[in-house]
Amino acid sequence: MAEAFPTIVSVAPDDAGKRLDQFLATHLDVSRARVQQLISEEKVTVNDVTAKASLKLRGGERVSVLGSAERPALRAMAEEIPLDVVYEDDDLAIINKAAGMMVHAGAGATEDQRNRGTLVNALLHHFASLSAVGGEMRPGIVHRLDKETSGLIVVAKNDEAHRKLAEQFARREVKKTYIALVHGWPKKDRGTISASISRDRVRRIRMTTRGSGGREAVSHYSVVRRVESAFGKFALVEVKIDTGRTHQIRVHMASLGHAIVGDALYGAPREMRARRGRATDEGAAISLSRNFLHAAQLELAHPRTGEKIALKSPLPAELLAFLATIEADAAKDASGKGC
Repeated sequence: MAEAFPTIVSVAPDDAGKRLDQFLATHLDVSRARVQQLISEEKVTVNDVTAKASLKLRGGERVSVLGSAERPALRAMAEEIPLDVVYEDDDLAIINKAAGMMVHAGAGATEDQRNRGTLVNALLHHFASLSAVGGEMRPGIVHRLDKETSGLIVVAKNDEAHRKLAEQFARREVKKTYIALVHGWPKKDRGTISASISRDRVRRIRMTTRGSGGREAVSHYSVVRRVESAFGKFALVEVKIDTGRTHQIRVHMASLGHAIVGDALYGAPREMRARRGRATDEGAAISLSRNFLHAAQLELAHPRTGEKIALKSPLPAELLAFLATIEADAAKDASGKGC
């Protein structure tokens, strides 16, 4: 697939001091990796001379883009990976995804990366056909879950099912419920977070509610129970989302000051140490190697029959174990106070 670029870009005085690849990535609105590929293929000149990606611009130069980067054909490959299939028929499948599994590889992935470990790789091995609406890198994928989020995800087996499922998501008719454990206690037992989400301009892997021009995002949370332990206060919350923005629940809960346990990207500590004066030994530490976020319930209309499909997925063992640890500590401390 070719990318169309402007033929000539003039370097303004304000751009003086920038690297060539940084300048072009900003002005062409593509990744720096793609720009570096153009430069390595000698398809970029500065004042009619080929240049290195690291060239520092002075302002006033004429940067010419002579063509487009040659993109390799991208196609995900089948890989034999165990899958927990909780529902399947001729039109769709619903998978209970494990934490640590990416739904699909990015377009910039290497051939090896495209062939390893993603849900798409596993789907191609397990199912004879998948919808092609999402392209060859995302066959069957109607919606996504973050890599470290576990739980229910629906997959389309044919194009008609994919289109109808996508329409349900677009009309906000699919009901999605998540369970999360957050740091601290929310002030209210329930609430709605309506804050648009955009990409963080400084840390591009993060999303934020503080940027301008973001996409509408709505999350409804309710506190299931509160736990006070030697390792801090925690709240187990149920979250229902009307929209499905990137990192939505993670960034929304963090915006309230209640980061999801294990989610260091949004401010959660990597390790929690026992506080002084508690029943648990001072200095004891616990940690969670994944985010405590689980897609627990999914409800939608079958794309062919219209019949309701409603499924639940229990918390996986590692989340139950973490929850049991802090609740046991809280119980031990309460028992100690009663003596």
